[in-house]
Amino acid sequence: MMLIKSAITKKVYLHLLLLALIAAGAVYVAYSIYGYESFSWQVVLYIIAGEFVGILFIYYLNVVRPLSHILTQIKAVLTGRRYKKLLTRRSDEIGIIAHFFNEVTSSLEKVTDELQASKRVTGELETAGQLQKELIPEEPPAINGFDIAIKNRSAEELGGDNLDFIQVGTKTYFYIGDVTGHGVPAAIVMTMVNTLINSFAELYDTAYDIVVQTNRRLKKRIRATMFMSMLMLKWDATIKKMTYVGCGHEHIIIYRAATGQIDCEVSGGIALGMVPDNSKIVKEKELHLNTGDVLVLYTDGITEAKNMSGELFGLEKLKATIGLHAGQGEAVTIIQNIAKDFSRYVEDHIQEDDVTLIVIKKLDEGAEGKAFIDKKKDTWSGEKPKVEEIQQKELKTEKIA
Repeated sequence: MMLIKSAITKKVYLHLLLLALIAAGAVYVAYSIYGYESFSWQVVLYIIAGEFVGILFIYYLNVVRPLSHILTQIKAVLTGRRYKKLLTRRSDEIGIIAHFFNEVTSSLEKVTDELQASKRVTGELETAGQLQKELIPEEPPAINGFDIAIKNRSAEELGGDNLDFIQVGTKTYFYIGDVTGHGVPAAIVMTMVNTLINSFAELYDTAYDIVVQTNRRLKKRIRATMFMSMLMLKWDATIKKMTYVGCGHEHIIIYRAATGQIDCEVSGGIALGMVPDNSKIVKEKELHLNTGDVLVLYTDGITEAKNMSGELFGLEKLKATIGLHAGQGEAVTIIQNIAKDFSRYVEDHIQEDDVTLIVIKKLDEGAEGKAFIDKKKDTWSGEKPKVEEIQQKELKTEKIA
């Protein structure tokens, strides 16, 4: 058994010693006055009983009552009821417990305030994320002669990847973009670009003019470190012609159905917001697609995605995956198979960036258009082909003429 010496026990011992001295003194006085023969031992019993009562009273005042008060407040905290701070000047164990209680409840109050603030911010982010998702079309427009499929998944509630389809008369503009970083700042820039492009599409007839005017307005309103890469395509149904304008975005990848080859070219240009005037840097070029050809657009969230070993998915693996699936079925089947290979490669590695993939398949002239979009945030899962099939697939690559 261990004897715990504390400030409380020392204090109680001192009180007991004082009572014992008082009792002994009382007995001595009584004995001196009355002598041995006249002395009543009942007086001693009364003194001992009084001393015992005094001991209990001292213990109650010094230990039981303060501990009871502390326990009452602790129970109030544990049951979620209102509690009071403990005021004491004591420096013994009771005082330490009281001070500890005050510190713990102060910390709980701070944590509670932070949790409430976090819930409020989370709620606002969820609302903002929902509003941002509404900027991305629920489904792309059905364009005669084309089969279109899209997959988009943001890394956070708010993302920086952007895409849209804008129809003005017989012309259709569709673009894919990627703002630096992700989260709130990227989402704000994305929203600004979306608004500007939709406005200028009503005023100008070319993708070139839309891009140039958007850049001029955007540059004045964002920080120097913020910019957005973009690739805009324009389909003119009247003259059956597709053109594109690159703004520092990723490669344009085309699967040629006639030969099975993969054409791959950098989109060119410079990202929106990097320079005040990009009119002499960006160019609008014609894009030739034959029946069965598959055009693939993507953001760097795909090529820069990592597997569990830290290896990048990369452009070459994306091209190999496209070559393996582009000749099989509709656009939605192609995009789902590409997504399955992508999901199999990255496995459970945390998603570090927003990912967007667009597959556009050229149909026979005049064929009814098809459209599909998947904006689910969950993993792109499903049955995936063997990795060896992709590695053994030999692809011939060449530049777009």
